[in-house]
Amino acid sequence: MTTPWTMTRRAVTTLFVTNALAVAPGVALAQHVRSLPPPRKDIGKPLMQALQARRSTREFATRPLPEQVLADLLWAAYGVNRASGDRTAPYWRHIMVIDVYAVMADGAWLYEPASHALRKHLAADLRAQTGIQDFVGTAPLNLVYVVHGERMTDISAEGRRLYASVDAAFAGQNVYLYCASEGLATVFRGAVDYERLAHALQLPDGQFVAFAQTVGYAAA
Repeated sequence: MTTPWTMTRRAVTTLFVTNALAVAPGVALAQHVRSLPPPRKDIGKPLMQALQARRSTREFATRPLPEQVLADLLWAAYGVNRASGDRTAPYWRHIMVIDVYAVMADGAWLYEPASHALRKHLAADLRAQTGIQDFVGTAPLNLVYVVHGERMTDISAEGRRLYASVDAAFAGQNVYLYCASEGLATVFRGAVDYERLAHALQLPDGQFVAFAQTVGYAAA
């Protein structure tokens, strides 16, 4: 006779997983990885033309970004550009403290530069929580620059935010130049409810949001 105290290990495991998913429906399975096409490195305007075209935009169409454009954009932001594993953007003391999250209608995804892939972090549409301006909720993509403060062990909390903000800004400028080159619209944003966004992303202790950046096509 089976009682609540004699349930099989499989039954207990199934019950635990079912309850966990019911409690946290926004949590995605860690195994959900989305491979990206290789970045196209032979496209784009000359640097001086991209600098001339660089600007901030705050009115976006809802049109989604093609997968190839998303792949190129993420590589430009913080991709691996040499055999050593170093990135397209410089970083503090040669310690990688920045993660780039791609927040879209189909969830929040963590960009993994080494494999050039997106790993599903959360299934919920969190775009509206990435900022306090209305356009963030309907633009197709919001990048969130998350800092591993726990890796910056020998400086103050104020110093961590300062140096991490510089690292995020380097990646943000890469995105600006890519967008200027490819006819996309973007804006790098500090207008963020940082605590709310960190909570929505379920960031662990020691990690914090530095900035966000909206990307899409300019509204007609």
